[in-house]
Amino acid sequence: MKYAPFFGCMITVKYPQMEAAVRKTTKNLGMELVDLDGYSCCPDPIYFKSTDKLTWLTIAARNICIAEEAGLDLVTMCSGCTATLSEANFHLSAEPELKEKVNQRLKRIGREYKGTVSVRHIVTVLRDDLGIDRVRESVKKPLVGIKVGIHYGCHLLKPSEIMRVDDPDYPTILEKLFSAIGAEVVHHDKQGLCCGKACMNEEIPEKMTYDVLSSLKRSGADLMGLICPTCFDEFDLGQIKLSRKFNQDLTIPILYYFQLLGLAQGLSPQEVGLHLHKTKTDHIVEKIACSD
Repeated sequence: MKYAPFFGCMITVKYPQMEAAVRKTTKNLGMELVDLDGYSCCPDPIYFKSTDKLTWLTIAARNICIAEEAGLDLVTMCSGCTATLSEANFHLSAEPELKEKVNQRLKRIGREYKGTVSVRHIVTVLRDDLGIDRVRESVKKPLVGIKVGIHYGCHLLKPSEIMRVDDPDYPTILEKLFSAIGAEVVHHDKQGLCCGKACMNEEIPEKMTYDVLSSLKRSGADLMGLICPTCFDEFDLGQIKLSRKFNQDLTIPILYYFQLLGLAQGLSPQEVGLHLHKTKTDHIVEKIACSD
């Protein structure tokens, strides 16, 4: 199974451990990532889009064109990238006049958007193409006894008409994927809340991040499991700032799904980059080691 990976900006520049984890774990699942040259930023699904939507669509379409020319579906590892590229694909495929405007711009660089490939978040590939059973079969060290509090974030699920990943109010995709590697999924009452990263107000993002982390701590989870580098950015560093501000221990390890999948497949903590996190993961590593 061949796919064109789109890692985006944040993973490749700021969190390369996530890219390493994806590349190492997908090999064990029989998934071939075919790297293509020429991608730019997706671009950003909030600020850029609100400033100049036609340019936003044009840049997104140019990225999709690269996958089209290779005849491969575009697979993203970032929920924000998925949101941008999926929305562009959706509107350009459904609106001929908009497609023509974008293609007039793309013509200047010798490209044309045709709408011949799909844009997928990699977790949907695991669920729908490879299958949960294949994920489970790749596990060598089940994460028995590890309690994971899931954070879905906004862009993976909404708008549901475009994303078509799962029920936006009662999703199960991440629960199934974390369960497949042996972890125990712990539900908490703020798991559907936004991380707050996109809010322009200075106070609201902190309050949203605080609410999620507090809920997670109350749940008894060992860690937060997520699939978006932007959410990771907000929680990993954000919890340290908030713990100091509120004089309260809000610290809890934040792990990208493929890092945990890597541990379950037998990769070392260093191979999946746990040492690069702001919040220490030592007790998670020890707990996994004790369960062997």
